[in-house]
Amino acid sequence: MTQATDAPWWQDGIIYQIYPRSFQDSTGSGVGDLRGIIQRLDHVKDLGVDAIWISPIYPSPMKDAGYDISDYDGVEPIFGTLEDFEALARATGDRGLKLLLDFVPSHSSDQHPWFQAARSSRDDPKRDWYVWRDPGPDGGPPSNWIAEFGGSAWEWDDATGQYYLHIYMTEQPALNWRNPDLRAEMYDIMRRWFDRGVDGFRVDAVEHLAPDDQCRDNPPNPDWRFEQGPARSLFRKFSSHQPAGFDAVHEMRAVADEYPDRALVGEAYGTLDEVMLYYGKDLKGFHLPFNFYLIEADWDPLAIADYIDTYEAALPEGGWPNWVMGNHDRDRVATRWGPDAARAAAMLLLTLRGTPTIYQGEELGMVNEAVPDHMIQDPWAINNPGTGLGRDPVRIPMPWDDSAGRGFTRGEPWLPLSTVPAARAQEDDPQSMLVLYRHLIWLRRQHAALRLGEYRRLHADAETLAYARGHGDEVLHVAINFTDRKQPLPFGGTPLFSTVPDRDLAEISKLAPHEGLLLRA
Repeated sequence: MTQATDAPWWQDGIIYQIYPRSFQDSTGSGVGDLRGIIQRLDHVKDLGVDAIWISPIYPSPMKDAGYDISDYDGVEPIFGTLEDFEALARATGDRGLKLLLDFVPSHSSDQHPWFQAARSSRDDPKRDWYVWRDPGPDGGPPSNWIAEFGGSAWEWDDATGQYYLHIYMTEQPALNWRNPDLRAEMYDIMRRWFDRGVDGFRVDAVEHLAPDDQCRDNPPNPDWRFEQGPARSLFRKFSSHQPAGFDAVHEMRAVADEYPDRALVGEAYGTLDEVMLYYGKDLKGFHLPFNFYLIEADWDPLAIADYIDTYEAALPEGGWPNWVMGNHDRDRVATRWGPDAARAAAMLLLTLRGTPTIYQGEELGMVNEAVPDHMIQDPWAINNPGTGLGRDPVRIPMPWDDSAGRGFTRGEPWLPLSTVPAARAQEDDPQSMLVLYRHLIWLRRQHAALRLGEYRRLHADAETLAYARGHGDEVLHVAINFTDRKQPLPFGGTPLFSTVPDRDLAEISKLAPHEGLLLRA
């Protein structure tokens, strides 16, 4: 029986990320939509997670897959209508699932009426809702800031004779979070979505809110490597993680706190010290500032063990940890670490202290898929050829069955179809990744020690990682073999579950290759 706790859902539960374009197409357009999500909600419920986070669904010219928003209050027609969203909110609630939306506050589309007004005249009331600057002393851009997709972060506007800031594409002008009217409007937008039944937001790219008002040059990064992309050739000293941005985060939290049981999850890439700042003074920032270490880490037990200890020590008093292993921007786990290691990695994610986030398809063992040149959608890949920075390979549609469109669509899919076994086939295969994820999530639900217990490192070397989770009188041990060879089991105990299919738990004396093992101490 599940061990009940009084912890809020965002501590006690698991978040599942849905990338709507690639989840389920209900119309035959080749692009996923809101009605498609409703059709597949039982898959999410049966997986055992507690909340879904949906990537942007707002009206958009789709220059950057919906992260260029032209109306914060509506639904992009390719995804459906507001009525479809309301049906989705009801369907998630009926299944006991929480619903989080992506909120993109750092920039809008250049087609948003706000920006159209702002660029019409220097005197327009919306002008200061965006970041405009005169040319630098040399007549060029005001600073050396580099856009995330490459090139200058400043774009010249002939009509009004100034540059505007864009942290991403030129079609994504940066909003000015120093303007009180802009902030007030964004908070009202949050309230309107809360009133529609949203349980929280994943707040996108918050490190870029309110960059340095003097637009000082960023210093060079002497350790920069080509494959990091051009934006990382500079340290973001003045363009990211600025004090006024943290003020905005506190104000967002105040809006969320106007409603019961709401949560804010923040996306901010930076150093560990920078990420910790997003918990906010007196924990009045984000409930969960995303912890991205595992999304970029090598499959190295010592390095991972050391980071876990460092992360736990860095948390502010009362701050709740979280772990992310994959998302719509980073390589698939099975591609980065290999399909065998991906099974052990699932145990790692689901037994560490903190709220886990699972990206759609990880429970199926999805991998990066090759995308032909004529199907490339991602501006990162288009603007930075040869860097391997394209994100399309991790946004491949979900494989639901073995029909022509793999159950995702009856039309032409917007990206190539996945090559991994379909969800339907995996349901009947006790050795499948889907069955593994379901069982690990079930175990997590059964044991409060796995959801809320303290973490204690027991052992780490070049081959294995072991740790304890304890809550009340219950103590569980986790041991993970990071190699393709048998390894000594660092301690005794009663084995409860192995990631190796058909493992005889009564006969375990060593860890099998790539094995994750859960034991009762």
